[in-house]
This record gives sequence, structure tokens and C-alpha cells, in this order.
Amino acid sequence: MGFLSEFKAFAMKGNVVDLAVAVIIGAAFGKIVNSFIEDVITPLVLKPALDAAHLSRIEDLTAFGGVKYGLFLSAVINFIIVAFVLFLIIKALNSLKKKDETPAAPAGPTQEELLTQIRDLLKNK
Repeated sequence: MGFLSEFKAFAMKGNVVDLAVAVIIGAAFGKIVNSFIEDVITPLVLKPALDAAHLSRIEDLTAFGGVKYGLFLSAVINFIIVAFVLFLIIKALNSLKKKDETPAAPAGPTQEELLTQIRDLLKNK
């Protein structure tokens, strides 16, 4: 088998194509989540604190004449918000999955139990 045909067989496997689609959708979803955090949640949560510090963005926080710890705080806050939003999404998906599962039908008598019942009926006759 030639190198190109091996590569084609590898690239066209179902799990490789599924992974590529997941990465693309994950990147698009990541942009949505980042926009939600940076444009909606962070300003709502941090607005009072930033106003008290006379700042417009958390990234502008500095210490010791130039250490931009505001960038670090912004990254930490973004991580916490992303983790919480993902937790809520996974929790919702798990609750939907639990509702979709139907309970298994009760198991009927086993073959041995049926044979025992037949034997007992035949003895009683």
C-alpha cells in the first residue's frame, strides 16, 4: 500500500473526521463563550469594582510601577466563568439524558423457573 493511500485511509476514518468537525465547532463555540464573558458577564460583575478603582478595564490594573496583574486577574475570572458555564451546560445535558432513559422492562421468569413450574404442574396432575 502506498504512502498516499495509507494517508487517505487514515484521514477518512470516521473518528478522524468526527474529531475535525468537533474542533471546528469547538472553536466557533469558544468565540461565542468568550464574547459572552468579555462583553456581557465581566462588565456586569466587575463594573462596581472598576468604578471604585477609577478604571474602565480590569486589564489596566498595575502594581509596582508596571506589573500588569489585571491581565492575570482577567484570565482567572474568564476561566472561572467559562468553567461555570460549561458546568451548567453539562448539568443540563445530563438531566436531559436521564429523562430520555426509559426504565427497563421487568425481567420475566428465567428458563429454569418456567421448567420448574411445568414440572410442578405435571406432578400435580
